[in-house]
Amino acid sequence: LHAMGLLGSRRSLALCERLSAAAFCRRRLPCLLLKLRMAQNLRDAVTFVEQGHVRVGPDVVTDPALLVTRAMEDFITWTDASRLRRKVLDYNQERDDFDLDA
Repeated sequence: LHAMGLLGSRRSLALCERLSAAAFCRRRLPCLLLKLRMAQNLRDAVTFVEQGHVRVGPDVVTDPALLVTRAMEDFITWTDASRLRRKVLDYNQERDDFDLDA
């Protein structure tokens, strides 16, 4: 449960008694998009996931109910063909025309 991100520490098994449904909801992909500031609200985050703009590791995810572990949290990114990724890179002036047009 600690590796999943549901518990804050590994100290005691007694912490499992106080585990709530909200802890599981906070580990869903759209909630983590909010935490990473990739979306402004939950509705937009769900839409981004359903439309295929987000990937976790090498896999494009279209299911907003995906539970993301602590290890996979670092690998949440935009897909390569995503228009949202292009807009973010344009805004930050980091867009490389050679990489995105291929």
